[in-house]
Amino acid sequence: VMGRANAGKTTILQRVCNSTDEPAIFDGKGNKVWTCRVTDSPECIQRGYHDIQHELVFRSNPGFVFHDSCGFEAGSAQEFDQMRNFVTERAVTTRVNERIHAIWLKQRINLGFAIPVTDSHRTVTAAEQKFFNECDTRHVPVIVLVTKGDAMNVEAIQELEDEGVEIKEVPEIVVAKKEGELRDKCLGHVKHELDKRKFPPKGYVSLQRMHQEDADCTSLMECTANVLNEEGLQRLLISTQQSSIGICVKYAVHK
Repeated sequence: VMGRANAGKTTILQRVCNSTDEPAIFDGKGNKVWTCRVTDSPECIQRGYHDIQHELVFRSNPGFVFHDSCGFEAGSAQEFDQMRNFVTERAVTTRVNERIHAIWLKQRINLGFAIPVTDSHRTVTAAEQKFFNECDTRHVPVIVLVTKGDAMNVEAIQELEDEGVEIKEVPEIVVAKKEGELRDKCLGHVKHELDKRKFPPKGYVSLQRMHQEDADCTSLMECTANVLNEEGLQRLLISTQQSSIGICVKYAVHK
């Protein structure tokens, strides 16, 4: 799992694992090295996440083992090299319990004064561009997860006002529709920028309301399953995930 610090990566993993707990962290030999708690300070939590080799496991679904890219997005050449070496080695290892099968790269898109929707170069960081230009993940697919920033609702309301709409009289569904249009526009900019890279993503997913405990991760599971290059891995993912019974039924019928 990749993404900028405090980008909400753990929140998405919680939704995927149908949990509100924080993950336990293990070294490669199964020894617990850290358990995050919501009361921990950011500095304390970061020390627990500093090693990409560490495994993040949720008690509610131990079938998933996650690794955190741990900050290469901040621009450190050393951390980027550590991440690239880890991905390269784990993508081809013959040890099944050490192999990685998919990479989720989370992007949080903010609009308004933070990141103009028309500026595609600012919706994709230099570190992300470097990753897709230099990191060959071989057969391991990379899926970009785009979530809206806090400013998107404000931006949607501003656009409606610019169109002459009286906001007090507008139902929430209209604002939500405008947010969707802006989100799709952002996603289009991200795809346009990343698809030009040497090693582009295999899929893109727009996620909404991940801060809510009942947030729907169906689209993420479906996209991940669809880009996996082995039917056995698809079945394993579908049987392991707990976010959607509907996916299990769908794949049982169609696969």
